[in-house]
Amino acid sequence: MILPFYIVDVFAEKKYAGNQLAVFLDSDNLSTEKMQQIAREINFAESTFITKIQPENNSATIRIFTPEKEMQFAGHPIIGTSWVLMNKIVANNPQNFKLTVPIGQIPIQQSGDLVWLQAAQPQFLDVFSKEDFLSFNNLKNTDLEAEFPIQEVTTGSAFVIVPLQNIEALENLKLDLVKMTKWLLAHCKTAHRALYFYCFDNGKLYSRMLCIENNQLLEDAATGSASTCLQAFLLKYHSTEIKMVNHQGDFINRPSQIYFDGELVGDNFDIKIGGKTQFIAKGEWEV
Repeated sequence: MILPFYIVDVFAEKKYAGNQLAVFLDSDNLSTEKMQQIAREINFAESTFITKIQPENNSATIRIFTPEKEMQFAGHPIIGTSWVLMNKIVANNPQNFKLTVPIGQIPIQQSGDLVWLQAAQPQFLDVFSKEDFLSFNNLKNTDLEAEFPIQEVTTGSAFVIVPLQNIEALENLKLDLVKMTKWLLAHCKTAHRALYFYCFDNGKLYSRMLCIENNQLLEDAATGSASTCLQAFLLKYHSTEIKMVNHQGDFINRPSQIYFDGELVGDNFDIKIGGKTQFIAKGEWEV
């Protein structure tokens, strides 16, 4: 069995930046186990498997895998897979698309070089003690933003949002793997456990996403799902209208730009993130 596949860089202003993604076509006959094996073999942060395409409806269904597990929702795989579908696969190059993932259907829009997704309504989960949070990292209380909480937020995948005072604290961040693992297991409400640190520096937004996978501490170059949670957090605590760029990956030499366009009206969160995708390669995968 041969699977056509594409490799792209997502949330990337140029090639060899942003977050890598492998997109596999014709995956409807693959077992979950085989998808997981392929994702582990290619070993990108995520790989996607297109199980159904309906070009007449400008829609498709995909599954998303990290090297360790299947994801219910993830931003850079949705953006990157949509770009491949709209620019390389579907003949009429549609500007609007609908991508179905395990949490439901995600509306997609392409505008110029940017592909945008519309996120689900967020859930704001527990607020954590700052003193307790400091037990597994090198941060000091003065490094934390005093005005805003440390809180777990989800729009499909949950992240603990951690506001920092300055970019020095963000850049010099160190975490203890064992203590962090215990803290996440003890405190997080969902099976997806990760930390998303952010700060503002001279008016620019910077972030870092760290999680534990295969008993290793991993840093992601660009995390769309975390960015939707961060945008929700900013709409709730900072401003009811957000138009800015989130810079992630700077400290691991994979600079990424995730575009924010959000508004909070009453209780309704209108959360959109966008990014550019760079085509890298295509090929055939023998199963």
